[in-house]
Amino acid sequence: MEELAASLANEEGKVLAYPGDISSKEVNEGMIDFAVEKFGKLDILVNNAGIMDDMAAVGDFSDEKLQAVFNVNVFGPFYATRKAVNTFLAQGSKGSIVHIASEGAYKTCAGAVYCSSKSAVVTLSRNTAYMYKAEGIRSNAIIAGGFATEISTSMGMPNMNAYAKLQPNLATSPAPGDPSEIAKAVLFLASDEAQFISGAELAVDGGWCAA
Repeated sequence: MEELAASLANEEGKVLAYPGDISSKEVNEGMIDFAVEKFGKLDILVNNAGIMDDMAAVGDFSDEKLQAVFNVNVFGPFYATRKAVNTFLAQGSKGSIVHIASEGAYKTCAGAVYCSSKSAVVTLSRNTAYMYKAEGIRSNAIIAGGFATEISTSMGMPNMNAYAKLQPNLATSPAPGDPSEIAKAVLFLASDEAQFISGAELAVDGGWCAA
């Protein structure tokens, strides 16, 4: 993170690293307090962190994988979104939240744990958009397809029986996209260009949603 921040030192904006365990309530709250301290206010939250399960069906998931995936994919966004919403309200300002969800929320392309975690993210996004629309707080979700990131390293050894069953769905996915496509979608949803968009799910998946 520090290397990334240093590599962007000459860009127009300012990038600061705040390392920590994104599943921790204290880290999520501290991250947002840090942003307000350094930049004066909070305008945008992007819930991007995520990890995979091992593709297991509900009869085979481990307690350890359930806890690990939900800690990062669900508890992290819940803690960060709660803190962000209350920060927006305290500032008396509008704000934008973008959640990175997945096609797994709509189709069986991973295990029961991962797909369920991303369904929770979509529901969190829609509920937040509805509950805070009068305050001008927007919340949207990006439905990501397959991308060339390191998320597969969090999978470990997949459940091969379940993985074999998933092949017909996985085979319909386009080639993995470049993560910059996600970044461009986030920039749009977080910007004033999307000020009338809230509670939406934007598929960024190379057309996988059409399969």
